[in-house]
Amino acid sequence: MTQKLSVAQAVVKFLGNQYTVDEIAGERFRERTIPGTFGIFGHGNVAGVGQALRQFQELEPELMPYYQGRNEQAQVDQAVGYARHTRRRQTFAVTTSVGPGSTNMVTGAALATTNRLPALLLPCDVFATRATDPVLQQLERPDAYDVTVNDSFRPVSRYFDRVWRPEQVFSALLNGMRVLTDPVETGAVVISLPQDVQAEAVEVPDEFLAPREWRIRRPEPEDVDVRAAAERIRAARKPVVIAGGGVAYAFAQDELRRFAEATGIPVAYTQAGVGVMDWDHPQCLGAVGSTGSTAANAIARDADLVIGIGTRYEDFTTASRTAFQNPDVSFVNINVASFDAFKHGSTVPMVADARKALVALNRATEGIRVSEALSAEVAREKQRWDGIADEAFAERFRPVMSQNEVIGRVNEAMDERDVVICAAGSLPGDLHKLWRVKDPYGYHVEYAYSCMGYEIPGGLGVKRAVLDHGEDRDVVVTVGDGSYLMMHTELVTAVAEGLKLIVVLLQNHGYASIGALSESLGSQRFGTKYRYLDEAEHSFDHGDTLPIDLATNAESLGVRVIRVNPGENVGADLSEAVARAKALPEGSGPVLIHVDTLLEADAPSSESWWDVPVTGVSELASTQEAYQTYQAQKSTQRPLLG
Repeated sequence: MTQKLSVAQAVVKFLGNQYTVDEIAGERFRERTIPGTFGIFGHGNVAGVGQALRQFQELEPELMPYYQGRNEQAQVDQAVGYARHTRRRQTFAVTTSVGPGSTNMVTGAALATTNRLPALLLPCDVFATRATDPVLQQLERPDAYDVTVNDSFRPVSRYFDRVWRPEQVFSALLNGMRVLTDPVETGAVVISLPQDVQAEAVEVPDEFLAPREWRIRRPEPEDVDVRAAAERIRAARKPVVIAGGGVAYAFAQDELRRFAEATGIPVAYTQAGVGVMDWDHPQCLGAVGSTGSTAANAIARDADLVIGIGTRYEDFTTASRTAFQNPDVSFVNINVASFDAFKHGSTVPMVADARKALVALNRATEGIRVSEALSAEVAREKQRWDGIADEAFAERFRPVMSQNEVIGRVNEAMDERDVVICAAGSLPGDLHKLWRVKDPYGYHVEYAYSCMGYEIPGGLGVKRAVLDHGEDRDVVVTVGDGSYLMMHTELVTAVAEGLKLIVVLLQNHGYASIGALSESLGSQRFGTKYRYLDEAEHSFDHGDTLPIDLATNAESLGVRVIRVNPGENVGADLSEAVARAKALPEGSGPVLIHVDTLLEADAPSSESWWDVPVTGVSELASTQEAYQTYQAQKSTQRPLLG
């Protein structure tokens, strides 16, 4: 049997009947893969996907709820935030019009794919029939007339298809769902829908529209790899675990804790891995790498065995390949993706689900224990770092605060189950070092793409997931003024839906992260301050501070604002502001806490490095000095095989 539907109606009805199935330790989960669709409608999708969503909203309101956004990229960011909090079991679809509506999503697609998180993008496209040609916003290429702006999605997506004919929608959607629910292949799935095809009628088989389950595949480790890993662990004198996001996505935190407690092997975590072990656990070294703790980096420096679990070894994690200095270091890499398992010339690449691999390792390493000397060293380094962090939190710059004190105050005022959101600027690195987490969902920093503007829409995605799953958590976005200005319009979305999102806005009148980087490279924070133009020198570096009032900006969008004014009591006032925001009821809408901070107060040193090249030939003494420092650091870089 078949049903006669438009292609767009078939898309919406199909998506409303897709379910992700997952099994963890014998417990079965079944959830809607696509619980809703975001969309901004223009020519092309207004008569296609827009009409379908409107029709089903009236006839089958539970099939595919529609959500309104203010920016196409931000809608993708919401889908990504939702996907991460639901551990890749669910995401949203996003529909856009042709042209700029579509290309506005390219950055969101790159963000999703880089983070290996699912997002379904449905951009509108030109007329397949070319009856109206060139259509408004069509990019014409005389050398390739079948190329449209949507082809720009190809390099930043995990799956791309274009439905030139109505019959192609079946294979396009089935293949798209396959990729969305595959933990190895997942990322942005883009199905481009020509505007005339969206409205065409097609006979749709009932089988295509019936409820369909997509099981998340979690491969078992091979016995030979488990035995080889156990032998390496038994022989190691100074092993260390580097835990990445794969531990979280595999729900492997409990098995990781058992492994660490049984063997005494210390654990450091990447940005995506924060929360897989309590910060105050005796075996937890905290963050590793360029934005890491001194404890993690000290232990990693001498490690003779690195056990990477669910990490892709980003350059911040490896401190640009200077983190592991032991000449005899080897790698056991556990990852669901062989691409990552084989990195750094891995001695034992174990292609497996992180939790299942740890279950097997816990059996195979029974009785293995690190030396008392290593345990004592871990305790000393951990105590040293905790003291450094405590000193940073206790900073008392007045009348404004350092970012370190803000982090400490906000962290202390939040509950353990609350979620902190961040993405870009100096905050992600400082949070990685300093934020103290005791819940596997408590830390959400997008640092694979470090996309400015992600914070507020990403936070809304997390908030939606929290509400949809009945969780008792506040979602707190920490954002600098630079990133806030990139995508603050999604606050209007929060206002419209009454979503309680707490935004802590740090106003330092510039780009703190790249400013500090510029200074370290001998360029004196060039172009990183918000200042009036000095026309005589054509410089933005020395003029008066711009009279920007972002608190008033937020109020103009309908947001409740709490101003934390500079003064002697600014620290206590910030703590009280967070408590007041948390006390607001669900459904009360977003609240923004505005606080001024120092632009040039850095976080404690990680005693690590990040490779950013310095100009080798310069007439500036500052650049010449920075180049000498760079060369000294570069000499410690190790040519690992991967």
